[in-house]
Amino acid sequence: MYRNWPLLFVIIPLVELYLIIKVGGYIGAFWTVMIVIGTAIIGVNLLRMQGFNTLRRAQQNMERGAMPAMEMMEGIVLAVGGALLITPGFLTDTLGFICLIPFTRQALIRGFIKRGSMQMHSFQGHEFHHRQYRDHDQSGEGRTLEGEFQRKDDE
Repeated sequence: MYRNWPLLFVIIPLVELYLIIKVGGYIGAFWTVMIVIGTAIIGVNLLRMQGFNTLRRAQQNMERGAMPAMEMMEGIVLAVGGALLITPGFLTDTLGFICLIPFTRQALIRGFIKRGSMQMHSFQGHEFHHRQYRDHDQSGEGRTLEGEFQRKDDE
């Protein structure tokens, strides 16, 4: 999958050109350009609002002594969404708005985390074994991960 990333830099602009030409054929070039500019303006304003909300939640978590992990990941997704909204086109605008809507943004992050935790077991010729055990503190809560790392040499 990661080998195909450069291919996206060719495919996405071609899809965007196709969509812009098709939409322009239906509603005209002027209105197509106005929609692209309008979505960029709306997107930048939404990005600013969502960014401030995420920053506020991160500060509240830090004041409580909690790590703002979700908010940090949301910041990354917001930055990607903002870049997508500034890029002219309908596909990138759609993906950018998905990154800006709190519900879909958090669902994306949970999906990335779930996918990443599944792929962590084996990576690039290395093997990672982990086991979980309950920490024996008085609250009965808390989980500790212990792991072993082994390098498998190619023979």
